[in-house]
Amino acid sequence: MKTAKKDISLRDDSSDSRFAAIDGPGDGFSELVVHLFKNGYLTDKQIEYARRVQTKLEGSRPLLQIIKELKFITDEQIKEAIRQHPVAMRIGGLLVELGHIQAADLQTALNIQAEEKSKRKIGEILVERELVDGQVLAETLSLQQGLAFVEPEWDGIDRKLFARVPLKWYETHHLLPIRADGMAVIVAFVDPQDQDELRAARQAFGENITPAIACKNANQEVVMKAQRREMKKQVSAMDENFIIRLFDDILLAAIQRDASDIHIEPLASHMRVRFRQDGVLTHFEDFPPEVAPAVASRIKVLCEVDITEKRRHQGGRFFFDHPEGQLDLRASFYVTVHGEKVVLRLLNRHSQLRKIEDIGLSARTLRRLMEEALDLPSGVLLFTGPTGSGKTTTVYSCLRHIINPQMSVITAEEPVEYVIDGISQCSINPKIGLTYEETLRHILRQDPDVIVIGEIRDNFSAEVAVQAALTGHKVLTTFHTEDSVGGLIRLMNMSIEAFMIASTVVSVMSQRLLRKVCPYCNQPYTPTSQELQRISYSLNNIAGTQFQKGRGCSHCQHTGHKGRVGIFELLILDEFVRDAILERKPSKALREIRIESSGLVTLLEDGIIKAARGITTMDELLRSLPRLQNPRPMAELKRIIGG
Repeated sequence: MKTAKKDISLRDDSSDSRFAAIDGPGDGFSELVVHLFKNGYLTDKQIEYARRVQTKLEGSRPLLQIIKELKFITDEQIKEAIRQHPVAMRIGGLLVELGHIQAADLQTALNIQAEEKSKRKIGEILVERELVDGQVLAETLSLQQGLAFVEPEWDGIDRKLFARVPLKWYETHHLLPIRADGMAVIVAFVDPQDQDELRAARQAFGENITPAIACKNANQEVVMKAQRREMKKQVSAMDENFIIRLFDDILLAAIQRDASDIHIEPLASHMRVRFRQDGVLTHFEDFPPEVAPAVASRIKVLCEVDITEKRRHQGGRFFFDHPEGQLDLRASFYVTVHGEKVVLRLLNRHSQLRKIEDIGLSARTLRRLMEEALDLPSGVLLFTGPTGSGKTTTVYSCLRHIINPQMSVITAEEPVEYVIDGISQCSINPKIGLTYEETLRHILRQDPDVIVIGEIRDNFSAEVAVQAALTGHKVLTTFHTEDSVGGLIRLMNMSIEAFMIASTVVSVMSQRLLRKVCPYCNQPYTPTSQELQRISYSLNNIAGTQFQKGRGCSHCQHTGHKGRVGIFELLILDEFVRDAILERKPSKALREIRIESSGLVTLLEDGIIKAARGITTMDELLRSLPRLQNPRPMAELKRIIGG
């Protein structure tokens, strides 16, 4: 609700003279607060109280952010105020005051703009440096300029208007006709103040233009979809260049969507392309069935495998250079009744290594991992989980924490997913005789301090890991098991003596990756009674807890999820667990001991806490965990984990 406007001046020397400085240098970006006050959306008492809070907080916090946190005004009320009462502010200042960027981010962009001596807009620089999301910028521009914000989609635009100009025209001009509105045409601009773009729009669609604002990526996605449809029409005249362009288009789309895998599947009536995004397969596009053999052949050429062989499964790899770096692509060809299905795994060989503090561990688990496992001079550290659960990322985050110039680090991996200067990394290549077994036989002769074994896959690799730990080395390796106890059980079933496991294994950490709630469309929700019953909880167990769920938006492609977060289960082997191993107790007894003696927080319990904090959802947790033990009460978990 809009508050009653007070008939006072911000510069009045009477009782409201205390507001004389709210648009002064003390805040730096307080124009919007002044605007909201003048138009009756904030009262003098609210601003005064927020000012007092601001002075008591450490660090510089925008006044408007504090006002929102105090619930004196909502984002929707702010947008309403700007729409009804336009504010004369530069886009950078408006982004800061709305909390989309920090003042330091704006200063960085201004410095770049000054150094370049170019005419590039500040918003373009902010998006380029990933200081602000493109859609957020577009929405803010629409507020600033008093124009409508649109999210163009191929199925929602007027195709006849779109077809007035050739596709190549849209590659030059970043705008789209949306629809006719009476005598005018609504056109979505990235920058409606660009006079060249305005002239181009009028020449193409008529003088009567109604400008709207859209995100650049959204406009480009519509054009790309039109291009793909045009490609489909050209299949009859298919040639090598056409297939190359088509496959490159699929690859670039996968990169743009941060996909981890591409599935190219020949079906009876069409070729289906799907991307695995945030661990879930999503539909990308369908193509005529005639395209499938040619696309598979193109990938075989890149992988340098037998292009004539269509009866046997094959595998290969190739590298793909793009503006953001080099991708290492692993291809698997699987023979089906409709042809060869191709699955491509996308690996960024020069990905930024995460700090161990940034992978999602709770403060308690992080401290225990560092102090009771990573800081020890020797021993085996096991990291378990299914394929695609982030084990390798965790291993390298741990490696980043422990390595120093005085250490010799050597790895045996298939494949090498992170390339790091200063350590010796070996990528297994059975085609030339560089097998896992051969590499492991030589690894101890290299005088290492730390050994990274990509995966324990058989008795031999398990024995190498244990023997290396017995001789004073630190070994980091991975296992495909359900949970932490499963890693110990599998080692015991690999003919490794129990006393050797008990004396060498330091810790076992199990993990999963869950989809995060989209930060752009999150909203409160309450888990269903069915969801709670599956973990033996009731509504009373979650009282006072604020769960979040995404409603779906263009940022998350209407899934409600964007990005992934890890959940972890860390088992530190204490004397009770070691004794249980020596006695070869069954898995049920080991699981009971681990919780009672080692203070272990299970995967389910860590996931519940992350759901309760609004990071992920309860249904995502239930979808990803096959084994659901009875968790401890929420209050106890918060006490153990903290928060």
